[in-house]
Amino acid sequence: MNDTIEFGIGFVTGRPNVCKIINSYYKNMTKQLEKTGKNVNLTIFLLYDLNYQFTIRTDFYSIIPEAYKNIKIKYITPENIEEEKKKLISRNGFSREEVDLFLGNGHAKGRNTIMYYALKWKIDYLLFWDDDEYPVATVKEEDKLLWIPQDNLLRHLEHIGDADVTVGYHCGYISPIPYVELGEEIVEEDFKNYIEAISNEVVSWESIKHKMIDNNGITYADKEIAEGKGLYELKEKWVVGSTLCLNLTHIDRIPAFYNPPLARGEDTFFSTLLKEAKILKVPVYHFHDGFLKYTGIIKGRYPKKLRKIKIEEENIESRFLKASKGWIKYKPLLMYIQDKENYKENIKEAIEKLEKSVPKINKLFESENFTDLVKDLKEYDKNVEKHYKEYIKTNEIWNKLKNVI
Repeated sequence: MNDTIEFGIGFVTGRPNVCKIINSYYKNMTKQLEKTGKNVNLTIFLLYDLNYQFTIRTDFYSIIPEAYKNIKIKYITPENIEEEKKKLISRNGFSREEVDLFLGNGHAKGRNTIMYYALKWKIDYLLFWDDDEYPVATVKEEDKLLWIPQDNLLRHLEHIGDADVTVGYHCGYISPIPYVELGEEIVEEDFKNYIEAISNEVVSWESIKHKMIDNNGITYADKEIAEGKGLYELKEKWVVGSTLCLNLTHIDRIPAFYNPPLARGEDTFFSTLLKEAKILKVPVYHFHDGFLKYTGIIKGRYPKKLRKIKIEEENIESRFLKASKGWIKYKPLLMYIQDKENYKENIKEAIEKLEKSVPKINKLFESENFTDLVKDLKEYDKNVEKHYKEYIKTNEIWNKLKNVI
């Protein structure tokens, strides 16, 4: 019997920042695996998208030689994906439409592609790690910040064998919503309407309001959790896409990821199919650098304070608009899956809230135009049944692929 554990990390990325993460943390990764007292092989799967930030290939090949000596690194290139698609069509009877729906670049397809390769490479456990997250927790103690490095691989490895899925915690700038001063330019009711119109299972008005009023838009870590205490089983089965570990030895319990075209929500639609899965909430944090303002943390340069990220700062408005578009484009499908019977009434209310609040948002964010969000919401409402069929089809394809592999 082979006692070696095959552990994979999946990076679905469009930012060269991912190379800095691997270069800075590869030693820490290997040390964590040594702490398990078991024989663990580590493979990093790196799937890059050149269209996300108009990058070039060489941007993603600056991983230092020492990292390669310690860890297997498997790049998944556009050519790899195309070759894999051709094999599935010619040898296994898949259609071009099927392979194009499941494999490729993008939020959901990227994750599906890494899952597919991990399964082919006989990976036991696969941890997804986003390229703007760092394995450290920040705890606020009176006026000081305490930074606690996190054993992110070790914590998941300790518990994934007893679960189908494990998921950790986030601190830092969890959502790309900048700090908004409620008052003269925009009153609470207007901003509340906007957030409720774009909201989802993770972003809600209450959570956003609490963070802004109490902590300038920042989420701080709980010290006990950051020190590894507080494992529990999730009953409300919503997971997020990073510090998310999948037990691929329980592959029948692992669904596919899906998002409507140009939308987000890949982890949301994954979550809707976890009803039978055992999910453990693991006491470990990632610091989410949602605006990429604290990349020095990668090098161990920990700030003494975390500041408000204001709307007038460079690229903040465009980042928020991009996030809003990604959220609004998956809202109709989520509402449809959750409550088909009352869908028309619910989507009508969301459109009304958005139409009412967008003019106020446009006054606040002067260099970006949020008006297109109303058009996007109406368009994705019209296509909701088509997207629902794709969501179902994606999982049918995944089930076929599991049998092939």
